[in-house]
Amino acid sequence: MFGILRPCRHRLSPTLRTSWMAHLCGLCLALRDDHGHLARTVTNYDGLVVSALVEAQSPTVGTRRVAGPCPLRGMRSAPVADGSGARLAAAVSLVLASAKVRDHVDDGDGAFGKAPVAGVARKVATRWARQGAATGERIGFSTAVLLDAVGRQGELESGLATGSSVLVATEPTETATAAAFAHTAVLAGRPGNAAALGEAGRLFGRVAHLLDAVEDIDADAESGAWNPLAATGTDMVEARRLCDDAVLGVKLALREADFADQGLVHALLVHELDAAVNRTFGHQHSHQTPGHAPPPNPPKDAPRWGKKRSTLPGCGVAMVLCCTCQYCCADPYRDPWTGEPKSGWCHSSNCDCSCCDCCSCGDGCCCDCDC
Repeated sequence: MFGILRPCRHRLSPTLRTSWMAHLCGLCLALRDDHGHLARTVTNYDGLVVSALVEAQSPTVGTRRVAGPCPLRGMRSAPVADGSGARLAAAVSLVLASAKVRDHVDDGDGAFGKAPVAGVARKVATRWARQGAATGERIGFSTAVLLDAVGRQGELESGLATGSSVLVATEPTETATAAAFAHTAVLAGRPGNAAALGEAGRLFGRVAHLLDAVEDIDADAESGAWNPLAATGTDMVEARRLCDDAVLGVKLALREADFADQGLVHALLVHELDAAVNRTFGHQHSHQTPGHAPPPNPPKDAPRWGKKRSTLPGCGVAMVLCCTCQYCCADPYRDPWTGEPKSGWCHSSNCDCSCCDCCSCGDGCCCDCDC
């Protein structure tokens, strides 16, 4: 599981929480049913927004099917999202995951730089791209726009230098997410929403790309990896401004679209997106404050992190943590890659529950906002 939208259970009403889980499980099962168990590793919290957008525009609640027991649901069966929305989310997730794996191989990152792993990773990436394209074709969505956008990323990055706009680097991501969001209007039979949702998707992609860069900037500096913020000389103040402007733009774009029930979409793309920005920049600031010396080395008797894993073994452990609910409920669990102890997302240390008491107001937007 990965993504920037990680809603705390206390910030969603019971109905929205059930709907969110239905879309998450629907994406996971769509990947499994059409492409096998390995494909489930690309399940992500951001991808399910595409499925939720299709349902939000539909006059009736989207197709549901009853899924069997799963550890993530406490070994209970539950209705999960089914149909074109889940398949669009699956197609987008597969293609973008394929591009990310291929990018790691091309850059020789970690274990991907070793011949046996690189060969396997390329085959997996090729298969995911092919499978995503096939699923997209069945629902009238050409994944070529995603592949084209990702294919331009390296060329754009190579031309960036200090003083360049960081938005040049975010453009391919913006283009890809805009295409996916716009197609939800086609699937829902509301083509008039395509322009507004395309704009919302474009700005969502901008936020996702920038937050990923903020989260990685320290690690990239240590490893010498390319980072769009460092390459363009964009400081955190400017990055935060761009994110805040984009979040507002998403909110305004959603106002231009017609929805049958926008409760979950509003919660995710307005409130949770804003929470993601606050969380990412708050975490970055707490670990890297300009003008302050780095923290001292830990004492010799301090507890050490677990053994670091390369990318593929870490993904396997991450899947186990997800399926056993440790990402949500454990306090602490061990990070699959670094071994660092972390608290589950539903613990107060990892989620902003400042508005938790507002969730008693019903199934719609639970915050007193001008939305």
